[in-house]
Amino acid sequence: MGEAPIRLYMSMSVDGFIAGPDDRKGQELGRGGGRLFNWLDDRMSDGINGQVYREALATGAVISGRRTFELAGRWQGDHHDGVPIHVLTHHVDEGDVPPGSARFYTDVTRCAVEARQASGDRAVMVHGAGAARALLAAGQLDEIELHLVPVLLGGGRRLFEATDLGAVELEPIRRLDGRDATHLRYRVARR
Repeated sequence: MGEAPIRLYMSMSVDGFIAGPDDRKGQELGRGGGRLFNWLDDRMSDGINGQVYREALATGAVISGRRTFELAGRWQGDHHDGVPIHVLTHHVDEGDVPPGSARFYTDVTRCAVEARQASGDRAVMVHGAGAARALLAAGQLDEIELHLVPVLLGGGRRLFEATDLGAVELEPIRRLDGRDATHLRYRVARR
């Protein structure tokens, strides 16, 4: 690939939900959605979950969707280790200056290019279903890492809704079985 990959990191239920029903400010993960992150209780271990967590924190930049950015309290301007935060949005209000290293983008390709440059040789972490869908549609999403949690939420927010992209082939490149999550990494096949 040559350049740093843009990689989505997402916890997901077996039935395809990334948040429970009614996700909103004050209930960011929806009803029951916190269950998707129980595997992080093991993040400080030397086991698989700890390895995956450390890899995520070794990324050199973040791309987030605006909704995720706002629900996360804008991460108070620092996602991890001061890495640049690139926020995809449909509109930027005049005078709305994001905190810390965060910057708003309305152009998906420009956001991806600048995030890759900012990350150096480290991967770019993607947060948010909307950002992932926009990057995928623009041909800028290189990898998808799913933290598949053994639960059926039965409703909520899905990672990928129907799109006009048609089928998108994924190449499995890694599977790690952690406690309370199976970590699956796929490479997005280019058309």
